[in-house]
Amino acid sequence: MKTKKINIVFVIPSLRPGGAERILSFVAQNLDIYRFKSTLLVIGFEKDSVYHLPGLDIVYLNKSRVLKSFFSVFSYIKLNKPDVIVSSIVHLNVFIACMSPFFRKTKIVAREASVLSVMSKYSSSSIFFSRRNVSLAYKLVDCIICQSKDMQSDMVKYFKVPKSKTVLINNPIANMFKLKTKIKSNQDVMRLITIGRLSKEKGFLRIIEALSKVNFQFHYTIIGNGPEKDVIFEAIEEKGLTDKVDYIEFTNEVDKHLANSDLFLQGSYVEGFPNALIESCVVGTPVLAFNAPGGLIEIVENGENGYIAYSSEEFINFLNDINNNYKFKPETVSSTVKKRFNKEKIISQYESLFLNLVNSN
Repeated sequence: MKTKKINIVFVIPSLRPGGAERILSFVAQNLDIYRFKSTLLVIGFEKDSVYHLPGLDIVYLNKSRVLKSFFSVFSYIKLNKPDVIVSSIVHLNVFIACMSPFFRKTKIVAREASVLSVMSKYSSSSIFFSRRNVSLAYKLVDCIICQSKDMQSDMVKYFKVPKSKTVLINNPIANMFKLKTKIKSNQDVMRLITIGRLSKEKGFLRIIEALSKVNFQFHYTIIGNGPEKDVIFEAIEEKGLTDKVDYIEFTNEVDKHLANSDLFLQGSYVEGFPNALIESCVVGTPVLAFNAPGGLIEIVENGENGYIAYSSEEFINFLNDINNNYKFKPETVSSTVKKRFNKEKIISQYESLFLNLVNSN
């Protein structure tokens, strides 16, 4: 007798470039097909998709905004009667939570993507970040997936979510990139890179400020797009760094650019669980990050795969020291993340969560 598969619908805003989109689609694609039936429900347009997801059932609602999709999402859930719904990113989580009273037999899981109490300082969507709205919405869900200890602590302390309703699951390595072979010599021009959304919370301006004060030659590659693009490149020009910076809006060759770099720079003021930083380590390129809530202390092992700086002065000192005495070994950098965030380990945690939720009925 065949066991009935658990029907899970993963709801995401779009399949445009983004950490939440990539991780949730990756989880959906990699669940055990003999125990789970996974469907990806995408609010946005199929034409905007940048991810190739063979073997995964994908339904596009082709809506321009989450708020315009209420009846389409509601109708889909009513028709398909999933056992579990998983959404990600706060505004979509609040949106799905509001539907939960109409679907009592469905377990609702909200996957958080940032440390909300800090992220709210950098977002224009204040209605979705308000303590009251988030707290009320999350009373309606069955479980909240937190990517990092900082995020879990934020849910419990700031939004008064019972810890028993949260589960800590780090992001998996979604791309097992090939280990690089080239290692920087002390005579080479330092090749630096940052990959991420060009927005205020990503802290590009403090990276640029630091780079304007280092005492060595470098080349800096920025990959990404976002609302702060013009501000960032005005700062680059103002600091006289234009000739030292390359810009790439989007690429399918992230691994090549990471492998050709000596150091990944992260200036974020807040993160969820930075995927680009993990991918940099996978190829063997170490990281230098400003201290910020959102998983850094769970990823960075000082001296093994990078450093965390607690001030701009310390960030600059690390840059100069690393350039003068580059000691990182790609094998060591890569092994630090592979042993902790490999696909098998993280997917198993997701599967256990879904099984426990359904069996709790």
